[in-house]
Amino acid sequence: MTEDPLALFDVWLAEASETEPNDPNAMALATANAAGQPAVRMVLLKGHDARGFVFYTNQQGRKASDLAENSQAALLFHWKSLRRQIRIEGPVSIVADAEADAYFATRSRDSQLGAWASDQSRPLDSRATFEARFAAVKARFADVEVPRPPHWSGYRVAPQRIEFWQDRAHRLHERRLFTRDGDGWTEGLLYP
Repeated sequence: MTEDPLALFDVWLAEASETEPNDPNAMALATANAAGQPAVRMVLLKGHDARGFVFYTNQQGRKASDLAENSQAALLFHWKSLRRQIRIEGPVSIVADAEADAYFATRSRDSQLGAWASDQSRPLDSRATFEARFAAVKARFADVEVPRPPHWSGYRVAPQRIEFWQDRAHRLHERRLFTRDGDGWTEGLLYP
C-alpha cells in the first residue's frame, strides 16, 4: 500500500480510465457562498499534480462567485463500476494566466467559441438566443485563433484531506483518510 495519496489517486484514475464508459475525470464540485449556501455540480478534472486538482470555468458564473466569497471547496470522484470514490477538500486558488492560456489552446475550436458565447449560469430566454450568440462569435473569430476570454480561467483545489473509499460486502467498506501534515501526509482509517 502506498502512503502517498497523490500516487494512489493516479492509480485509481488510471483504473477508472479503463473501465468507466464516460468521463472518468468527472468530479462533483461542492462550493458554498459567504452565507454558507451550498451548491454542487459536475465538472471535469483537467490537470493534477502535487499542487492540486484543476478545473476550468467561466469566472462570471456561480462557481466562481461562490469561490470568490469562500475559497474552500470539496471534490468527489465516484466510479460506480469500480465501486470506489475519492473525496478531496481544500482551499482553492486561480491558476496562473499562462497555465489557463495553455489549457485553453488545447480545447476544440467550438469549445473555445462557446466560452465566449456563454453567459454561464445566467438566465437564457431561448436556445435560439445562445445559438445566435455562438454564430456571432464564430464569425468574429472566423480567420484567427480564438484567444482565452478574460472571464475564463482555471481553479486549483489544494488538497488538505483526501479520502479513498472502497466498497466492501455487507457495507463493511474500507475508508483511508490522508490529512496534510506540513509537506507530507498523515494516514488513518475511518469506520465505514
